[in-house]
Amino acid sequence: MYVPVLSNLGQHLYPRLGGGGRGGGGGGGGGRGALGEASPALEGALEGYSGSSSGGRGSSVPVSGSTNGRSSATSYGSGSTKVSSIPAGQPFAGRQSGGGTRGNVFGNQAYGSGYPGLASGSVAGRGFPFVFWPLVWGGGLGYGAAYLHDHEYGDPKNESRPGGPLTQGSVVSSSTNTTLHIVADNSTVTSLLSSIKANCTLASNSSTQGVSFSGSATDPKPEQAIQYYRASSVVLTLDGYNNTNALSNDTSLPPIPLPSNIDTTLVNCVNQTIGAAVPLFDDSGALQLAVPKMGLLGLAYVVWCLTYFL
Repeated sequence: MYVPVLSNLGQHLYPRLGGGGRGGGGGGGGGRGALGEASPALEGALEGYSGSSSGGRGSSVPVSGSTNGRSSATSYGSGSTKVSSIPAGQPFAGRQSGGGTRGNVFGNQAYGSGYPGLASGSVAGRGFPFVFWPLVWGGGLGYGAAYLHDHEYGDPKNESRPGGPLTQGSVVSSSTNTTLHIVADNSTVTSLLSSIKANCTLASNSSTQGVSFSGSATDPKPEQAIQYYRASSVVLTLDGYNNTNALSNDTSLPPIPLPSNIDTTLVNCVNQTIGAAVPLFDDSGALQLAVPKMGLLGLAYVVWCLTYFL
C-alpha cells in the first residue's frame, strides 16, 4: 500500500504518482503532497498494522445516512471491490458507489484527491468509490477558489451524509507546539480518534470525541490541509499552516512547504494510522436485499407450511 510519509519539510515534497500541482496526474491523486513517499519498510509495516482492541483491525463502525444499503464499515478493513449504481429515490441516484480498497485511500494535499484513477482539483459530479461523500468546507464563493465550494453535497451539518454530519477532532503533540485536526463524518472521526490514541503519543488535551464542524472562522480551513484521504472524505490539517496556494484557481501551483518546527513523529504516526485504520466498507457489507425479521414461532410456521403443501 502506498503510504505518504514526511521527508524534507524545508522543501516541496515528492508527488504521489508524478505530475505537479493540484491537478497533475491520475491514479487517485497526482500532484504534490505534503507527506512525501514511504519507504518499502514502512509500507510493509503498515500491512500488518493492528492497533489496539479499541481501534484495532476489524472493529465494526456503525454508519448512518445514505450508504446505498450498508450499515457498518470496518476500521483496518480492506475495502470493497464491488461497484453498484445508487438506486432511484436515493441521493445521487445513478452514480457509482463502492470499489475503493485500502490501497487507494491516500490522496494528496489537494481537495478532490484520493479518487482512484482521477486527478485532484474537483469533487463535482463524481461517484463514491468508498461510499462516503467528500467533505465540504462550508462558507461560500468569495473565500478561496470555486472548486472548494461545491454545494451538491449539502452543508457540513447534512444528516444524510454517510456517517453523519461533519465533525472535527484535535490531535495535540506532547512535545512541541503542534496541533492537528481531523475533519470527516462523525462515525469516521470517532473511530480514527480511538485508533490514533492507541497508536500515537498524544497530549492529554487531544480530543476523545468529535465536535461539530461548520466551516466557521475558528474551524480548520482548506489552506491548513496537509493530506486528504478516501476520496477527499477525510482531511488532516495543521494549525498555523497557511498554504495560500490552495485558495487559488490555478491548480498547477504546488503547496507551500510545511513549517520545519513541527512534531514530525506525531504527524507521520497520525498519517500512517489514518491510512491503515480509516473505516472502509467491505464486500460483506455490500447492498443486500431487505429480508423481514421473524421470531422462532414465525420461522416454525413457515417450515410447517412448506412441509404441508409440498
